[in-house]
Amino acid sequence: MAADDDVIRAIEMAVSADPGNFSLRVHLSGLLLGADRPRDALEQLEVVLKGEPDHLGALGLASQVAAALGDPRAAGWARLHASLSGSVSDAADPVVSTEPSDALVEGTSGDPNAVASSGPTQGLDWDRFLEDVLREAGHREPVTLADVGGLTEVKQRLEQSFLAPLRNPELRRTYGANLRGGLLLWGPPGCGKTFLARAVAGELGARFVTVGLHQILDMWLGSSEKQLHELFEAARRNTPCVLFFDELDAIGHSRMNLGRSAVRNVVAQLLVELDGVDSSNEGIFVIGATNQPWDVDPALRRPGRFDRTMLILPPDADARAAILRYHLQGRPLGVIDFDDLARASEGLSGADLRLVCDDAADRALSEAIRTSEVQPIGVDDLRSAIRSTRPSTAAWFESARNHVRYANSTGEYDELAAYLRQRKTR
Repeated sequence: MAADDDVIRAIEMAVSADPGNFSLRVHLSGLLLGADRPRDALEQLEVVLKGEPDHLGALGLASQVAAALGDPRAAGWARLHASLSGSVSDAADPVVSTEPSDALVEGTSGDPNAVASSGPTQGLDWDRFLEDVLREAGHREPVTLADVGGLTEVKQRLEQSFLAPLRNPELRRTYGANLRGGLLLWGPPGCGKTFLARAVAGELGARFVTVGLHQILDMWLGSSEKQLHELFEAARRNTPCVLFFDELDAIGHSRMNLGRSAVRNVVAQLLVELDGVDSSNEGIFVIGATNQPWDVDPALRRPGRFDRTMLILPPDADARAAILRYHLQGRPLGVIDFDDLARASEGLSGADLRLVCDDAADRALSEAIRTSEVQPIGVDDLRSAIRSTRPSTAAWFESARNHVRYANSTGEYDELAAYLRQRKTR
């Protein structure tokens, strides 16, 4: 059975919006293979392996696709996959077979207690998945709001609307407040939405689970909805838990634009889970992130669902200085005036600033190789990197301006409209 064309198109749109999401590309390649498009599948896998040569899921699938196409790289990818599989204990990404009778293996599917989905796809054991996420998080430095550069107003709103009530359970019960509902972070790409979501989980001391399309969408009818339900059920058994839906517009796309697509059922299932009709969502905080809020189904924005929305804009000068310091820590530095660099980097997003730091480090590294001496990263390296970096948010603002101008009858984009007016006067 081939994957629904609308599902493939939706995931292709998500990949275009987030080209660095390799897990999503691997999932897309599996669907393309199932739709008898092996060359398109291999093209997606080549992008993954170029950026992450040891990606297990991409290696395994690429070796299969390449062998079927007679590509000479198949043997090399297969050997590398076998070598890495023998030394890596973490679960690989799903490997999809073109044979409908073969199971799609994901996560801990070797566990005999794994939950089976409705169809030939073996589902993910979500309780084991959450345990793995928690164990992985234990090896990371905890991230809190104090680690987030700038976004002062956003952090204050988060504190008032969710974190403070959580820290005062007696007062919360007195006023009949609960912790249901979710938060939708929206704005241009690369401005810290994912990092902010991690910081919320760090403030709560909660499990942080990133939910990707490759963990939800499935080519088999009914499997996507079942896997989404299993995810929420596992989260309800492991509270407090933060579920982070990146690229929410891909999973919760407006049903008015989906026609008869099977993705409509996934949106409906997500609405049911957020409402918690058959069970309580107390202690589950759902965060969504999107660059395209106008594509999110309006029903997802109603009270009790993603009823809190926050616009995450490019960092201001203080935040840019903090971000530069963060990405340069641990590297050899000369005398750096971060405030001056922050003024020179106006308009750059957090992701752009990370690129600036990497570019400046490469320049210093090249000089160190030439002289055989460690060369500190200097102001000139950073200024040159800033001049060569174009703001990645420019195209987004051009698109967003049209929505502000023609689709803001309810006032939901007033904050963005004010920011755009401010940008215009500079």
